[in-house]
Amino acid sequence: MSFLRGSRALMGSRALVGFRTLVGFRTLVGFRGDFRDFSKHFGGSSGDMVGFRPLEGSRGPLQRSYTEDSRFSSKRVRRMFVDFFQQNHQHRAVPSSPVRPRGDPSLLFVNAGMNQFKPLLLGSADPRSEMSSYRRVVNSQKCVRAGGKHNDLDDVGRDVYHHTFFEMLGNWSFGDYFKEEACAMAWSLLTEHYGMSADRLYVSYFAGDSSLGLPADEETRRIWLDIGVPMERVLPFGLKDNFWEMGDSGPCGPCTEIHYDHVGGRNAALLVNSGSAEVVEIWNLVFMQYNREVDHSLRPLPLQCVDTGMGLERLLSVLQRKHSNYDTDLFTPLLSAIQQVGAISTVSSCPPYGGRTGAADQRRVDMAYRVVADHVRTLAVCIADGVYPGMSGSELVLRRILRRALRFSVEVLQAPRGMLANLVPTVTELLGDAYPELHRERERIMEIISENEDQFLSSLQHGRRIINQTLQRNHQLFPAHVAWSLHCNLGFPLDLLDLMLEERGVQVDRSGLDLLRAEQEKRQAEVRLSGSELQLDVHSLASLQNEGVAHTDDGPKYLYHLENLRHVFPECSATVQTLFCGGSQVSEVSVGQRCVMVLDRTSFYAEQGGQSHDQGYLVRDGETDVLHPVEDVSVSGGFVLHQVTAAATLRPGDLVHLHLDQAKRLACMVKHTATHILNWALRCLLGAGVEQRGSHVTADRLRFDFSVKGSLSVPQLQQLENLVLNVIAENQPVYSQEVPLELARTIPGLRTVDEVYPDPVRVVSVGVSVAELLDGRKDGRNSVELCCGTHVLRTGAIEDLVVVSEKQFVKGVSRIVAVTGPQATQARETGQVLAQDVECLSARFTACSPSSLQAAQRQAKEVGLLTDAVENSIVPQWQRRELQGTLRSLQRRSNTTLRKMEVKQAAEGALCILQRTGDRPVLVEAVDTECPSVLMKTVNQLSLRLPRSLVMLLAHQVHSGKVLCACQVPQGSVALSASEWAAAVCSHLNGAAGGSMLVAKGTGRSDDITAPLKWAEHFAWIRTQSSD
Repeated sequence: MSFLRGSRALMGSRALVGFRTLVGFRTLVGFRGDFRDFSKHFGGSSGDMVGFRPLEGSRGPLQRSYTEDSRFSSKRVRRMFVDFFQQNHQHRAVPSSPVRPRGDPSLLFVNAGMNQFKPLLLGSADPRSEMSSYRRVVNSQKCVRAGGKHNDLDDVGRDVYHHTFFEMLGNWSFGDYFKEEACAMAWSLLTEHYGMSADRLYVSYFAGDSSLGLPADEETRRIWLDIGVPMERVLPFGLKDNFWEMGDSGPCGPCTEIHYDHVGGRNAALLVNSGSAEVVEIWNLVFMQYNREVDHSLRPLPLQCVDTGMGLERLLSVLQRKHSNYDTDLFTPLLSAIQQVGAISTVSSCPPYGGRTGAADQRRVDMAYRVVADHVRTLAVCIADGVYPGMSGSELVLRRILRRALRFSVEVLQAPRGMLANLVPTVTELLGDAYPELHRERERIMEIISENEDQFLSSLQHGRRIINQTLQRNHQLFPAHVAWSLHCNLGFPLDLLDLMLEERGVQVDRSGLDLLRAEQEKRQAEVRLSGSELQLDVHSLASLQNEGVAHTDDGPKYLYHLENLRHVFPECSATVQTLFCGGSQVSEVSVGQRCVMVLDRTSFYAEQGGQSHDQGYLVRDGETDVLHPVEDVSVSGGFVLHQVTAAATLRPGDLVHLHLDQAKRLACMVKHTATHILNWALRCLLGAGVEQRGSHVTADRLRFDFSVKGSLSVPQLQQLENLVLNVIAENQPVYSQEVPLELARTIPGLRTVDEVYPDPVRVVSVGVSVAELLDGRKDGRNSVELCCGTHVLRTGAIEDLVVVSEKQFVKGVSRIVAVTGPQATQARETGQVLAQDVECLSARFTACSPSSLQAAQRQAKEVGLLTDAVENSIVPQWQRRELQGTLRSLQRRSNTTLRKMEVKQAAEGALCILQRTGDRPVLVEAVDTECPSVLMKTVNQLSLRLPRSLVMLLAHQVHSGKVLCACQVPQGSVALSASEWAAAVCSHLNGAAGGSMLVAKGTGRSDDITAPLKWAEHFAWIRTQSSD
């Protein structure tokens, strides 16, 4: 009989904690010998990679059949893991969360299975949500480790086990079982169900840390010994290896790891945690029993939890008898597809994957295979979850992953253009059963990868031009700011830059580059940690629950009504339940102290669902003239937290009256309802495939992110606004009703986003009552969403809406910014004024051409100023686009006229100089112009007529003392470069210059031009004579 199956039958799900005192492990499995002979006892070979087949009766009540033909395929192994915990041990199977973190600014990507359960670990889960009921959970979580603290990107491809995307198999206990059952389940799954040879397994436990006052985890050590693991295979390790922490603060605890020896038949204890590829960790069981405080001290957690994680890729390498993750069936079809697609190239045939690393992989072909295979999996998963290549945060990291894959694909494998996109169907075939969104989004994934490939190839060409131009300036070190700009703005890979510079004998300024990288990391860390500080830690939340403090009733935030078409917000009275100051519960706060207040009920809206929090004030009963400002409001674990600055003494038990900033609340309500209507209008306009990717509502404006191939056209923007304005004009009622979550999901046309919803959940519907939607009387073609926000009661309260911005902030995702009410009206009026200005300017262009250079310059400046006004003013976006098109046309005409005028003036100036000076080998003269472009064009004209002369012109601005400088030297000049000449002269004039070997320009200052002219000519003569 299976140990766990039998133990359940004997003792029940909670009694395993005491199983040692009843019968002992060996008795339960019917085996009394040394555990090292366990596989031999059941007919297995201890020398096999997988020592014995699972016992016939060891599956317990599992109902699914697993065919022998695919005994340990990736799909079967993943399913066996979930079934083992779900069917044998009553765990709830929870789907993987998307790799974009849910409301966690500290993460770029979900990088561990526990990320989606952080609210439970921190005690902050909404008590009405499904998550709050979790006790035992199992799943396979999509994880990405690239960027941030956990970053494997640069290691991928160099070895055979690093990945940017991987699957984390995990089981969790939230206040249910703890160490004993967790270890027993893990051992049973590995040895009985997956059939691993027990004498190849080693376990580690926490050895303790005297400096922190942490004792060794002897309990876990005893559990493994009682299970039957030999003493020499139960190994102690310190903080680094066997103590897990969520971050600088938060839940943490000792962990125990299970390691596997790929070789077998030996004592490999010394290789555990040594970095050896022969003995690898396969499963980590974390026992969260402490909380790391802000001061780094440790306190016991009120609720002990288990968090385990086992990488599917590494597990498969063991079960499929492979030493490389890339040799498992998660990767071999991809590697074959790469070879097949690469063979299409007419440049050269693509050699098959050989599995080589390091020096053996001389041309880095096998490294390229691994990079492409890993990265295309990451790209597919991220794009399917709504993370698109972009310019900041996780989007920037994904762009670098894509470009790294393209580099290895094109440069090393010499694969044809479009190979990455053509690998996506293979990825969806391998992973789509577990993550069906890959099938749904396959075409979009391929499209986005193809578009980004085109952009990257263009960026490479642009980057090479910048590199060549920079190298012409004779830098001893390639400037760090140029390298960083290439990397951040163009996505130019730094290692490719190093290779290109190495070919030319130049190195990048590494110290400067490291400084720029450190500055960026610091800024990113500040952004990630800049979230609201209005939170209670896990101990404070547990204390409230233990004291029986009731969750805050926030129902009054919805208790407003219409009177004479005006929204009325009744006063709300509440009792102070408790106060926190500096993170600690206090009995009172004094004047000027900022505190966190928990009330029994509130009408204040806490920031959530994309809507900003309310502000206002509260007064104690009987003290109506003493106003206590409410500056921030958040919710944690069912408690609404009010950040209050006390204007007088406040104590628990005080009766207070709450007063909203009604104008701010109403403005947020208007924007929030407008956002729902906008979401509906986009779906009407672009089709049902439009997905919301984010939103944020403040009193000033609304922001809405959505998936779409490209930016909206001017007609589409106009249609979008008209759809919204029609709903506003109809003054439709806005209904809201709490409905059981499962029932709500049956509503036709319901729009949801990736959030954890409470149960029951609030349904907000525009124009059709929720009751009509539930009983099927209406077809759901209206706006209907799950939403906890506050909304106007009729759409007419929105008054007006104008989309003032719409652009793609990452490829495939557009962001709309809109304003409502009087702001929208003002935007329309501003747009009309600017339209009239553009129309008048266009008329003047048509009526006459400028008669002089100065007139042409004034005309060009006027176009520029009006262009800036159109760009920066709050106007309808469709109108901005139209006006920008007109202004671009005027700018082109203006530039053409200006160039003609400048060329004409330059030609006339050059002719005058030649008539005065004749042919000289060094020509240094002064000209009368305030235009740098005319000055340079005059130099160009002179150099055309004097191809063997060194030419420099200075223009003195008498009124300011500024001196303009421009010069040109003959092609192939070795005596003096233009950049050197200009730099010397401008430095003499206390200025600066720049340019190339042939042409350069700069500025300086001088009261008189005569001496600088002589100095410049003398400098050139000295240099030319010394070279002779």
